[in-house]
Amino acid sequence: MARILMERSGEMEVFARVISEGGFSAAARSLDLTPSAVSKLISRLEARLGARLLVRTTRALALTEEGEAYHRAAIAILQELDEADRAAAGGAARGRLRISAPLPFGTMFVAPAILPFLEANPQVQVDLNLTDDVIDLLAERTDVAIRSGNLPDSSLIARRLGQSRIVICASPDYLARRGTPRRPADLAAHDCVTFNFRRMRPTWPFRCDGRDLEQPVSGNLMVNNGETLRQMALAGAGIARIGLFHLAEDIAAGRLVVLLEDYNPGHLETISAVHIGGGPVPVRVRAFIDHMVAALAGVPVLQGARYII
Repeated sequence: MARILMERSGEMEVFARVISEGGFSAAARSLDLTPSAVSKLISRLEARLGARLLVRTTRALALTEEGEAYHRAAIAILQELDEADRAAAGGAARGRLRISAPLPFGTMFVAPAILPFLEANPQVQVDLNLTDDVIDLLAERTDVAIRSGNLPDSSLIARRLGQSRIVICASPDYLARRGTPRRPADLAAHDCVTFNFRRMRPTWPFRCDGRDLEQPVSGNLMVNNGETLRQMALAGAGIARIGLFHLAEDIAAGRLVVLLEDYNPGHLETISAVHIGGGPVPVRVRAFIDHMVAALAGVPVLQGARYII
């Protein structure tokens, strides 16, 4: 029985690696095997299960319905095995920790926290990926992802790291050229820089005379991430709406001016660390999230602060 279980866990590891690496050759390189050996292991796994797990073409791999179900189960089992190894080794955080974070938040807060985390956990190897794409943690074999905004219901476990107010701002140069909006309706005469993953004619929320309203905004520039939005606002391209944590230094230095605060409804952008649920939390994951919570606890702009300190 022990030999059979060992073979099964090995097949799961190879199968999961093929998916995470996107192909047999890449998986073989990461496992120090030959592509033919990987192919034989997958074929043996499919024969044992009596089901096709992968559809192979000359250009890509695709999971079948059975393959998706087996992949989810395999990842959960491999994580539990990994956690069992760590518990047996004394509970120390160890192994590779793959982290995904949005570019601005990752640059400002996650990256500076990595070195202290590694100093406290020398047996962990961090793989940090900064991207504004919302990745599939299971498919990308990512341990922790930093997400902002409301989280949809899912199997992911979330822990809040902080909350940031959302503000409207522009550069002094833009305001000198185009004037300063005094009421939300004034935005109709201004260029507003927006995100291109929202509806084509976006609206921004305000509170006027005790009533909530949505003010239509428009402009000739749309972007796909917060850092580019900040850069365009700094360059004088238009008025932007963005998380205060991202702009704190620019506002304090006078490079950006906060607008229409009397009409700000006080919406908060929640920043969370998420990981896959359904089993024991790996020590390295728990240690990193605890580290980030502690590192961000003293940052006023991530505690919903209204003013720049």
